[in-house]
Amino acid sequence: MDLLNKVAIVTGASRGIGAGVVDKFVIHGAKVVIADISLEETEGFADKHKKKGHQVYALQTDVTKIESVESMVAETIERFKTIDILVNNAGVWAAPGFEDRALSEPEDWHITYEVNLKAVASVTNAVAPYMKKNSYGKIINVASVGGKIGSPSNPAYMASKAGTISLTKSSALEYAKFNINVNAICPGFVWTPMAISIEAQAGSNQPEYTNMTPREIYDSLVAETIPLGRDQTPEDIGNLAVFLASEFSKNITGQAINVCGGSNMD
Repeated sequence: MDLLNKVAIVTGASRGIGAGVVDKFVIHGAKVVIADISLEETEGFADKHKKKGHQVYALQTDVTKIESVESMVAETIERFKTIDILVNNAGVWAAPGFEDRALSEPEDWHITYEVNLKAVASVTNAVAPYMKKNSYGKIINVASVGGKIGSPSNPAYMASKAGTISLTKSSALEYAKFNINVNAICPGFVWTPMAISIEAQAGSNQPEYTNMTPREIYDSLVAETIPLGRDQTPEDIGNLAVFLASEFSKNITGQAINVCGGSNMD
């Protein structure tokens, strides 16, 4: 699958799933804008790729602020002249400090909506005019299997990801006439910095996990819920992103594709 000289923006790209997507994109020849809210992490991750000869560009970006999004897009166009691929990956589980309290407080609803859903629309709207002009584009939204099945553990997050899936379908219909494919990836269990915090919160608030480490909690959930018996990796998500960004997926749009080891089959 060839992404040679394709220009991609990946948000939330300096670690976790976003980093896995970047790692795969550059291997397949893409030029990648690594956009993340942490300047230090973004530049550090970009430097690792530059040392390998990959064409990457680090941009500090707050996807909840439209001026930051517009600056990201403008700098991408100035540097690379076009945008072929957008991966809306930036996401949060809850408001800061959630590890030691119950979830779905008002602040959790606010921030998950702002980052996980509203920002997906904002970034897409900022990038779409350039894709329309070229009559070509690939937009990939990172959702979650939780957006399909729900969970009592964090309704705010689940609702935001359900919204991302719905937005993906609406965007696919809106942009189809411009030859722009829009799809969502729905990961299952992926061991990332976010997952560590999630399981730490479970250990603090759910009696059955009180004496377990975050990794032990995570492994027990994987064993209980995934038919294939193994978790997913950022690289797994990156592999699907490469496919969806390539010409092999030219007739796939409006889909929310699971990478979850069979934990959800919808």
